[in-house]
Amino acid sequence: MTQILDGKAIAERLRGQLATRVAALSFKPGLVVVRVGEDPASGVYVRNKDRAATQAGFASRTRHLPEETTEAQLLEEIAALNADPEVDGILVQLPLPKHIRAEKAIAAVDPAKDVDGFHPINAGKLASGLPGLVPCTPRGAMHLLAEAKAKLPGARAVVVGRSQIVGRPMAQLLLAADCTVTIAHSRTADLAGECRRADILIAAVGRPELIRGDWVREGAIVIDVGINRMPDGKLKGDVAYAEALPRAAAITPVPGGVGPMTIACLLENTLEAAIARRG
Repeated sequence: MTQILDGKAIAERLRGQLATRVAALSFKPGLVVVRVGEDPASGVYVRNKDRAATQAGFASRTRHLPEETTEAQLLEEIAALNADPEVDGILVQLPLPKHIRAEKAIAAVDPAKDVDGFHPINAGKLASGLPGLVPCTPRGAMHLLAEAKAKLPGARAVVVGRSQIVGRPMAQLLLAADCTVTIAHSRTADLAGECRRADILIAAVGRPELIRGDWVREGAIVIDVGINRMPDGKLKGDVAYAEALPRAAAITPVPGGVGPMTIACLLENTLEAAIARRG
């Protein structure tokens, strides 16, 4: 029988473990989310982050800046947070308004406080096999693979998607776990064939139901990172879930799979950053 990986339940358990660790500290780890503008999806996401962080005992707040904030003003805000000893983690919520370069904002964050794991220094550490802060969604996917009791050493893993946020760091984490990794994408020749060879299939390409059920190898573990909002308002993943369900050994639903893990791993990163900074 296929194991459905309940990200909500797994994330709740992880947040409970983090809350226990935070309660034993002499301080509250400080997390600040910087949001610019009025993107509705960002608003929902930031509220969920604040609620989860507060419930776990973190000192969490949001700096909500107006849409017309200039790039220079945002960089000044980030510099002030870098210098604040009570702030352990800084997250610049994406997307930013078009007049602000996301790469400039990300690079301005102190790497030691970069709890999104996007700073070039943290990306370089991950690629080099050095310890550092890891992007939250791939870290959450690794937790889900552990929940599925995946045997990673020697496993053939296929990551569909090559973004700096998910695909590439996901591949690096799997390599570090001794998987044999292929990075594929929407232009890969015979994408279906590549997917069918996977013991572990990570879908992170951002195209609803691109990966059909018969692309999934019998007994594979499927982690669907895609969250695509359809015209009727419903969310679909990158995998045709109903088709893949009877073929997979374990699979994440959308919604309720990887999404909740991303927030839990943001808190995990913040706690680690706080302990590294404060001892």
